[in-house]
Amino acid sequence: MEQSGTSALLQGSVQDIASDVVSALRGGDHVRMSGTGAMSDVEGGLALAAVRVVGADLLLPHTLFPTPPAPEALEVFRRTVEAFPPRPDAAPTVLWSHWAMRRTLRRLDPPLTGAPAGEEDTEPDAGWLAEASWQQLTHQLAVLAPLAVPGEDCAVARVARGRPVDVARGFVRAVRRRDWQQAAGAGRWLTLLDGVPDTLGLETGLDFVELMGGADPRVALQVQAARVMRAAGALV
Repeated sequence: MEQSGTSALLQGSVQDIASDVVSALRGGDHVRMSGTGAMSDVEGGLALAAVRVVGADLLLPHTLFPTPPAPEALEVFRRTVEAFPPRPDAAPTVLWSHWAMRRTLRRLDPPLTGAPAGEEDTEPDAGWLAEASWQQLTHQLAVLAPLAVPGEDCAVARVARGRPVDVARGFVRAVRRRDWQQAAGAGRWLTLLDGVPDTLGLETGLDFVELMGGADPRVALQVQAARVMRAAGALV
């Protein structure tokens, strides 16, 4: 029962933080960090664990808009990066998520990264993704949606750029399966890709995903990120 209660608290904190990010994306403002709770939660690790789930998207508004992060958001983000280094046997998505967080921190707060020069630029292996089926590709890209930002040049982004039709197929499959979070993550990637079939109707598709799954802040985050990037001219 205690474990179940902790899981529910963590899920609620993740949703609160995602809602804060959505609000910031809509307003071009700071992430307010209401989802981190009281300082005791931060010390106990719950808020840091929630930020770890959200990943680099916590500071997405400050990647897409020319605004510096609020000090409290930057501090919690930096502490999360330090508190959750991946194990050597971690899954590839975990390694890439941590890499994305370190890279974001280096961009937005270079003096405080505390790592030797060049360490953050050492990419994990992406060979497993290049060889994935289109179904698995879409699933993994949705998990790694925080890497879908304009100008990102990493192995994951290069794989996605090389397989736009497969990602489009995965987006349609996710919608049909009512997997709104995967569909939203795939749609965010598609916003950045050349060669997406016109017949996909991505904008209409994202509207539908938001209508059906937008009550989940993590779905809303991905859809809003796609819209901001589209409005900024990220879509070619």
